[in-house]
Amino acid sequence: MKSLSVLALTVMCGYTGAEPSKDEKVINIGNRREIFVDPYLLDTLKGVQLTAHVPRDEGAVLQFDKNWESSTPAYITILHDGAGDIYRLYYRGGHERDNGKRQENTCYAESKDGIHWERPSLGIVNVKGSKDNNVILEEVPFTHNFSPFIDKKPGVPAEQRFKAFAGTDRTGLFPYVSADGIHWKKITDKPVITDGLLDSQNVAFWSEPEQVYVCYFRSWTGGGEGGYRSISRATSKDFINWSKGVEMTYGNVPFEHLYTQQTSPYFRAPHVYIAIGSRFVPHRQILSTEQLERLKVDPSQHKGLSEPFLMSSRGGNTYDRTFMEAFIPPAMGQNHWSARTNYPSLNVVPTEEGRMSLYVNQDYAQPTGHLRRYSLRVDGFSSLKGTYQGGYVVTKPMVFKGKELEINFSTSAVGEIRIGLEDENGKVIPGYSMADCQQIIGNELSRIVNWGDNSDLSKLAGKPIRLRVYLADAHLYSIRFK
Repeated sequence: MKSLSVLALTVMCGYTGAEPSKDEKVINIGNRREIFVDPYLLDTLKGVQLTAHVPRDEGAVLQFDKNWESSTPAYITILHDGAGDIYRLYYRGGHERDNGKRQENTCYAESKDGIHWERPSLGIVNVKGSKDNNVILEEVPFTHNFSPFIDKKPGVPAEQRFKAFAGTDRTGLFPYVSADGIHWKKITDKPVITDGLLDSQNVAFWSEPEQVYVCYFRSWTGGGEGGYRSISRATSKDFINWSKGVEMTYGNVPFEHLYTQQTSPYFRAPHVYIAIGSRFVPHRQILSTEQLERLKVDPSQHKGLSEPFLMSSRGGNTYDRTFMEAFIPPAMGQNHWSARTNYPSLNVVPTEEGRMSLYVNQDYAQPTGHLRRYSLRVDGFSSLKGTYQGGYVVTKPMVFKGKELEINFSTSAVGEIRIGLEDENGKVIPGYSMADCQQIIGNELSRIVNWGDNSDLSKLAGKPIRLRVYLADAHLYSIRFK
């Protein structure tokens, strides 16, 4: 157990350093889980910082090596279908037709655990004289960027449980529906969204907190194809009638080329949208033509570099870009350093116990093209990290529902966490000070915080409070009143 100095005890109890501001609006968090991917809840930090975590490489899970597949399988979607406890994978394939022209298609794979994938023989599309394949769609240009989701709007008809957008700027976006996620049909004869460039992945979902469908699509800061590749957003009540797209804002950060954004509600906190997209550096090339040819990279992909980045949104037309560094930097090896490789798939899904997975399309436009899995601790996109010397964070005032405080955390063997409760003016609530808090040590997804032998917060529910959290060589990933 780490012994605490008088200074540390003083910091824990909140008697030194910056005091909380007293003009903050009270935030109603109810019993939502809050993850620390932005400064939304944070007022004062000293010796603590928001830190992003690099996902762990778990290896290749699917090689794109069938004769109806493609070395350029961009705009991939992963869905975790809780109704059947099945994982569904959608990706762009393609084959050469008898006339020598390339025909794009949309392929489908399944998994029981998100780790081991199979291509079911669906018998839907005839490819080179056989329906023994996993192709579900072959209608050009809708196979270029077919992007499905599970519609979680209450009362949605069973035959429309799965929805998708497909199309480009030449056609506009057409809505598709499906009962089983495999057999699809268009539901309008005309496009429902015509704003934006629309040539990359057009991401839609039902927003529970906003009570609308939202669609995120690519646009340019200068209009047309001028300025920087950016993102716009439209909304709809019925998935058919959409508002005009509005360009997203990113806070006080420089513009970058954001080729895809992959925005989706985080499955443990759907009011927070996680975006793990692809940052594109169009004019940078570090491999020689000879090196690229040796890798058999398609000549159209010689110039430019790509890498996953992390940002988030809480609805509306604003992204938070707290973390500007690469989320998954290109790996060692020349094959990771050509254009448009390292494109993340849409969605982060729960997989093995205590972990979640995201998937990255690697070796794009190379014969070795494949889908690769990366994993993170649950809630572990980022955390509040305390130094070895110890520090603290004070939240903005909030009101909650529930009677206990649950945290997802980790400490070192010598580290610790303590949490004190204060009123909205920063005054310690008797019986709930940091000194009263039981020392928290370990590595757990779910720990109930106790003050002495007491964890009951019922009498404080609905009243404005602040948390003062002391962290020494420790991470706090999420909190939830329950």
